[in-house]
Amino acid sequence: MKKLRLAVASVAIGMLALSGCGQGGTPDAPADGDGAKAEAPEYKVNDSADIADSKTWKAAKDAGEITIGVKKDQPGLGNVSAGSKEPEGFDIEIAKMVAAQLGFKPDQIKYTETVSANREPFLQQGNVDMIVATYTINDERKKVVDFAGPYYVAGQDLLVAADSDIAGPEDLDGKKVCSVDGSTPAQNIKDKYKKAELVTYDAYSKCVTDLQSGSVDAVTTDDAILRGYAKQYEGEFKVVGKPFTEEPYGVGLPKDDKALRDAVNDALEKGMDDGDWKKAFEYTLGSTDDVEMPEVDRY
Repeated sequence: MKKLRLAVASVAIGMLALSGCGQGGTPDAPADGDGAKAEAPEYKVNDSADIADSKTWKAAKDAGEITIGVKKDQPGLGNVSAGSKEPEGFDIEIAKMVAAQLGFKPDQIKYTETVSANREPFLQQGNVDMIVATYTINDERKKVVDFAGPYYVAGQDLLVAADSDIAGPEDLDGKKVCSVDGSTPAQNIKDKYKKAELVTYDAYSKCVTDLQSGSVDAVTTDDAILRGYAKQYEGEFKVVGKPFTEEPYGVGLPKDDKALRDAVNDALEKGMDDGDWKKAFEYTLGSTDDVEMPEVDRY
């Protein structure tokens, strides 16, 4: 699998533009590679989509809407900003892009908020049809749910106070580190940095509040998420900039719905081939000059 390499400067520039809005306003679109404002992508709906072998797709089609689990507290990826009712970010654009290829218009998408700990149960119980929510593909999760993708590869990093002397995970001994319940980053801290004191919540925003108050020393998750928070609270925090894992984000799907998994993989590959993936990235995260698209892994 090709790995997505995202230059630090590219993400920082993209997040700077993403956060450039007044309180209660809609974020300005990040600049594209030529410095112009990226336009909101429009994804052509595949009206002839027919995935009759997928019980999940057929039920959604009969209902006239597809339910997609997303995050709503991660700037740049999946976030509901002040004054807005709909989530926005790269994950949301990927959800729209995939849904269009499955035959659903934007107003036929129902977004359901998911947190890291309830993603597998939501898919297993039928609360959602798919999940696009910084959902790392790994073998343990593949035992209970399926994945299409990846559509992005991130790296685990640390968010700390601007004046912190924490320079990397090797400095976490005796420190309080916050992440979310059921997340890969939290498990990595448990497994690899046993002398750190792990604190977990159901949402990263609560970790950031604790970091503001000094109740924890660091917040850990994927670098793109952390850079969004660093820009949202400019001057208060910094991202250490030493990613110590690779996290392939996938579209979570009900277990053993192979027809749907194949269709979503097809949709992702089409979006990468025809430029929709690039438009989605530039609209939400900035220039793709230093970005290599990942390769879909049809396991």
